[in-house]
Amino acid sequence: MSITEILFWFLTVLALGGAVLVVASRNPVYSILWLIVVFFAISGHYILLNAQFLSIVNIIVYAGAIMVLFLFVVMLMNLNAESEPPRRNNLIFASLVSGCSLMLVIIGALRSSEEFIKSNKVLAGGEAGLIKVLGKTLFNEYVIPFEISSVLFLSAMIGAVVIARKEQ
Repeated sequence: MSITEILFWFLTVLALGGAVLVVASRNPVYSILWLIVVFFAISGHYILLNAQFLSIVNIIVYAGAIMVLFLFVVMLMNLNAESEPPRRNNLIFASLVSGCSLMLVIIGALRSSEEFIKSNKVLAGGEAGLIKVLGKTLFNEYVIPFEISSVLFLSAMIGAVVIARKEQ
């Protein structure tokens, strides 16, 4: 076993274990801290894939800025057991439907990725993680999903401001 394989398996176990602890933690602050561990493990995977730029951006943007924002929102909302609203059956049903839909999307993506790998369209050489190649791919082939994600981030920021505002 090479050092790359050992690092891959260590980072994989760390990411999966952290993800399970994000969901299993009863305290929202601990969930956020475990999510930061998951982001660092994913950044390690990016380094193993020779995508150093994505690794640094993941650490700076997600583990840094967004997790600090989540931490402030959780502390601002002062979540505790007394203020937790009762669970409704329609929300449980909606979460089951959305979870099953996500599972179908993941299965479809895995099937198409197997076909993509079999057709030998994977980038050759060490240029896959370079900024120039990433920029060309992002703004040529994936410009619509990029814009949709920016609108989603904008709506999330507006939602955070609305939640944080004090009611008059």
